[in-house]
Amino acid sequence: IAFLAGSAMYEINPALPFWVGSGLVILAALMVFLFVKEPEEFVQTERYNIISSLVEVSKDKDKSTFRLLFAIFFWFLGYTAIEAFFTLYAQNHLGLAEADGSRLLGHLSLLFVLFAIPSGLIGGNFGRRGTISVGIILLAAAIFGISLTPVATLTNVLTKLPVLGEILGISIFLMVAGIAWSLININSLPMVVDMTSIERIGTFTGLYYLFSTLSAILGP
Repeated sequence: IAFLAGSAMYEINPALPFWVGSGLVILAALMVFLFVKEPEEFVQTERYNIISSLVEVSKDKDKSTFRLLFAIFFWFLGYTAIEAFFTLYAQNHLGLAEADGSRLLGHLSLLFVLFAIPSGLIGGNFGRRGTISVGIILLAAAIFGISLTPVATLTNVLTKLPVLGEILGISIFLMVAGIAWSLININSLPMVVDMTSIERIGTFTGLYYLFSTLSAILGP
């Protein structure tokens, strides 16, 4: 919704998506503050320091969690580097309008959302590590395919759909990438929290976002 609606708002006024986005963040914060009540049994009395937890994970004899966190760092590094500059790529390399670049990312995100629940079911039934590995290979293949395909083929209009707008050649690659990203992303956080006790789920969730957000800063 953000990519598709945001691109439409950008065409009206480049500042409009920023104003609407800011308003929605404030609204979401107010809703959590005013209406969400946390059950007492889930309020922890014992506090875990994220730095000490990171040191503990790094010193653990079983390095699986530590390696998984770095794997998360690297696949987010690659993905966010591409996502951050995709609009410029669409504009400067493909010759499309800025709003069209954002709309194309909406094609990726739509397939990500549609495939989110199936990805979780696949990971639960066939193993998260294998599911994530398939997703990484599929995502790399889709992005590599874009780099090899001529611009004329990538920008060729295949069809036009309601809401999504024009479906270009590159849209097919991006939709495959969206499915692949769901296989990776949907299963990565559960895989991290599976490696700890229920009392430390919050801390390990923090470690997950520490590594994924740091890569989102360094990737671009």
